[in-house]
Amino acid sequence: MNVLRRLFDFYINSSIHVALSVCSLSCLTMLEYAMIIDVVLLWFIFFATITGYNFVKYFGLAKFHHRGLATWLKYIQLFSFFCFILMVYFVLQLNYKVVLFLFVLGVITFLYAIPFLPKKYFLDKGKNLRAISGLKIYVIAFVWSVTVVVLPIVNQNLRFEFDMILSFMQCFLFVLVLMLPFEIRDMNYDSLKLGTIPQQIGVQRTKVIGSVILMFIGFIAFFKDYFFWEKTLVLFFIVILTLGLLWLSKVDQKPYYSAFWVESIPVIWLVLTLILV
Repeated sequence: MNVLRRLFDFYINSSIHVALSVCSLSCLTMLEYAMIIDVVLLWFIFFATITGYNFVKYFGLAKFHHRGLATWLKYIQLFSFFCFILMVYFVLQLNYKVVLFLFVLGVITFLYAIPFLPKKYFLDKGKNLRAISGLKIYVIAFVWSVTVVVLPIVNQNLRFEFDMILSFMQCFLFVLVLMLPFEIRDMNYDSLKLGTIPQQIGVQRTKVIGSVILMFIGFIAFFKDYFFWEKTLVLFFIVILTLGLLWLSKVDQKPYYSAFWVESIPVIWLVLTLILV
């Protein structure tokens, strides 16, 4: 039982689960616009997500404790290194337009973790993008949205249409709401300088705002030129599911509530789409 628990913890902590979520949203974009499912792009997104997330999460730990790293962190570092190698392998197979977008996303990810703003402009130390008050959640939503909506479109040389812009908006707002249970969970640990939404307006108002955003996501679907009831019904189910998990989230969460269950919503969305649509 301990072995299974450790494997599951590694699955969560090494960002495999979040990578599956990002790939699921990418597949949804490909299915929505009748694209060929590009396995190479999906593998790249999978390994790039693991590499990027682990770099952001563990850069500070590795930097300051590199000589006495815990065993689990060493395994994650080794795993991330192999994922980075595979990421490079798959990026070499993508077209140059996609690579240009990836360069921008790579720079954003790097600046999200590495302090680059001069100390003289702040009262304490130099800041990275994550440390800028109130910015974290929007950076993550933007990177996810470009990855799962824009990259598949650019990769297949499609012309951007109005529906695609709406899909980008829906994805951006959806990821914002997915982040809220995490921000609620981390209220006791995040520095007040981060200025997260729950820190600024409280937990209850955060849930209300998240609920309004979810309703708006469903509302956007009716403005698309290509409207399908089956996809819309699946979307409404996902909205209700996300709404329920948002309102059940609290500061004192169980260990896997956000990291597994909330992060599983995109995977559930993909599975329902494949079965019902």
